[in-house]
Amino acid sequence: MQQLVQRRRRDGLVARTAERELFRRNFDTPPEDEEHRFLFHVHGNAGVGKTFLLRDFERIARERGALTAYVDESAHSVPEVLAELCRQVAAQGHRFKELDRLLATHRERLHEAEAAALAALDPEPAGGPSAGSMAVARAGLAGLGLIPGAGAFAGVLDPVHVAQGADRLRAVLGARFRSHEDVQLVLSPESVLTPVLTKEITDAASSVPWIVLFFDTYERTGAFLDGWLHDVMTTDRHGALPATVVVVTAGRHPLDTAHWGGFGDFTAALPLQPFTEGETRGLLADRGVTAEPVVTEVLRLTGGLPVLVSTLAATRPAGPDDVHDPSATAVDRFLKWEPDPVRRSAALAGALPRLLDADVFRAVADGDPEQLDELYGWLTTLPFADERAGRLRYHDVVRAPMLRLQRRRSPRGWAERQRRLADRFRAWREEAETGRDAGRLWADEEWRELRLAESYHLLCAGDREAPSMVLRDLVDVCDQGESVAGRWLDVLEEAGRDAELRTVTAWGRQLSRALADGGTEAVLDRLLTDSGFGAVVVDALGSTNVTRPPGGPAGWGTPVPGAARERHAEERRVADRDAEDRDAEGPYAAGPGRGVALAPGTAARVYRGRAVSRAVRGDYRAALTDLDRALTLTPDDARSRALRGEYLRILRRHDDAVRDLERAVALDPAHDYAWASLGATRLALGDPAAALAALDRALALTPDYPWALIRRARVRRELGESEGRLADLDRAVTLQPDSPWAHCERGDALRAAGRDEEALAAYDRALGLDPGYASAYASRGVTRFHLGRPADALADLDRALELNPSYAWARAQRDEVVRHRDG
Repeated sequence: MQQLVQRRRRDGLVARTAERELFRRNFDTPPEDEEHRFLFHVHGNAGVGKTFLLRDFERIARERGALTAYVDESAHSVPEVLAELCRQVAAQGHRFKELDRLLATHRERLHEAEAAALAALDPEPAGGPSAGSMAVARAGLAGLGLIPGAGAFAGVLDPVHVAQGADRLRAVLGARFRSHEDVQLVLSPESVLTPVLTKEITDAASSVPWIVLFFDTYERTGAFLDGWLHDVMTTDRHGALPATVVVVTAGRHPLDTAHWGGFGDFTAALPLQPFTEGETRGLLADRGVTAEPVVTEVLRLTGGLPVLVSTLAATRPAGPDDVHDPSATAVDRFLKWEPDPVRRSAALAGALPRLLDADVFRAVADGDPEQLDELYGWLTTLPFADERAGRLRYHDVVRAPMLRLQRRRSPRGWAERQRRLADRFRAWREEAETGRDAGRLWADEEWRELRLAESYHLLCAGDREAPSMVLRDLVDVCDQGESVAGRWLDVLEEAGRDAELRTVTAWGRQLSRALADGGTEAVLDRLLTDSGFGAVVVDALGSTNVTRPPGGPAGWGTPVPGAARERHAEERRVADRDAEDRDAEGPYAAGPGRGVALAPGTAARVYRGRAVSRAVRGDYRAALTDLDRALTLTPDDARSRALRGEYLRILRRHDDAVRDLERAVALDPAHDYAWASLGATRLALGDPAAALAALDRALALTPDYPWALIRRARVRRELGESEGRLADLDRAVTLQPDSPWAHCERGDALRAAGRDEEALAAYDRALGLDPGYASAYASRGVTRFHLGRPADALADLDRALELNPSYAWARAQRDEVVRHRDG
């Protein structure tokens, strides 16, 4: 009885009646009927009730006996979506057993691939411990999409290098995994998993009348789901899909016409607008809110936005209580209708963090722990607090006025609570750092999230050091790729909006545009050369509080060109128009001579970061220019000095390289990278004894340093130490068993020792890992000639010259083989 009563009450609501009726009627329309719809797409701005409607659709589908699954933005890839589908259908008594098994295998194989890929794709011998030493590996990963932020590398590498790297990685995976299916589960998981999904759905369709799949927050998930879903629903590429499957998507934007423009006859678009006055009144009346002054106030404050209407209706206000107070805001009205002042305070405190869990709530709210746990439990029941992955997120249309209320009512209280949260996140971050290698923290997503939260709250608190900290961090995260850098820029925009810091918001917007236009290198360029922060040029050398170094290279501190100044001025005007009319004065306010400029140390880090990006794509001369600028600002920075020395070595300016590398190790005697590069440079200058001493020092600092071991093996070759040479290469191969360079060098050592059969096996291994390795072909050709196989030798040497026509040593060896054959 109670269920029927509740159903009739829901069905009697005027809000979204047409959409709900259309969806319900679809189950009464056979799939063969032209009126039947296979895809529903709900779209509209934030707060219009898309998720609420999808949940109501799910209830309607289950009442019709449908097997359902609901996925939102917590899934970040097609395999993660499929895993969530498996979990939810299992909870309803159906098992997608084969798909579950393949998903488990996919996770295992992907982990193996990620762990092996960087080690598997060493550079050619001309590389080294420089920024370019892993360029080929990262190119391969970028080509296959196997690393976060791969787009950053794809943007700075030559497309040919990316393709070659991807081909090498395919060869690595082909040699490493047991079957073609395992390789495809890493390289193209959808091609293996989707046909199994369609079969599982077909099997399930025999026992249920309908299967309905819901995909919420499609503005985020559509990036990887839209093309895949289109293929599944409109082609037979992955197998037949039962006609009793219905798909429902929901996002802020209409469906992409590039995919769905020609399929309007089987889709239904459901654009949602704010409630009409009639719908709002109907919802309020259903909740017992009928007093006209109260209804009028709700209409005025919410503008019909469903999330606000539902929130206010749920409180069942008995009277307006001075509803005509002109200073009242939507948040005032919402909070005054909550009679418990403790709960009111808790609701406001919970709005301060971007994401909320019980630990974060205890850090920001006042009260004893037991009371705080009870209050947090209450927060989870609020209509505007959406729980995702164990954390709460206030809906933006509710959170924004709550933040404004607290900031304007008590600026000092606002700042104190923001600092309290920043301190808590800093403590958690430092706890996460304990016993960890500081150089690897930026690759740790959990650590980055703590750092982001700390930065956000410091900015909101008005901490004067926060902008420079965030910019310094941005330089470091650029090394992690575009997606991670984008998260930092999002924080700039969010903090600027939430704390009404127009300058900070402008920074985030302008740098985000740079990231979209040119990747992380464009962001670094902008930090160095553009005004883009709402007021003044932030080039450290051209700012008002940093002195231009005497004798610096031409162009340093050059003003931004007039066109750029005009463009950025217009961007500032647009940002100002977007912002509310408010006082711009504050800790980050900007004006002539007042902007935040990059300090010399920060600017040096930006130049160094851009140098690395340029070196990755092979532009070592441009990289040296950036390092010159960095070293003018911070001449005692060992890392920049070592990079400069390595790039000079690669450009064969060996005497200059030695000066920089000796300076680097003098500044930091524990710099293993600089010692290794110095050893390689000393060998190029014909001083094997000095080279050996430098490489010994590098390996004493870091015994498991494969690049240094291989370089020391080359030194030992010059010194005639054949046993030591092989020992170093054996160790290098053990450390990097999938490195083609290590196997090729070891083959050379075995061939020099007269162990041609073993050398041949080493070359075969190198070429199995990298089929495009010219040096390995040439060396294998010589070995095959020694073994009495001249035809095979010529084939290998021809292949080496095809890959590298200017390979003089290979051409000389080929001439020798031909003379022997013809003589």
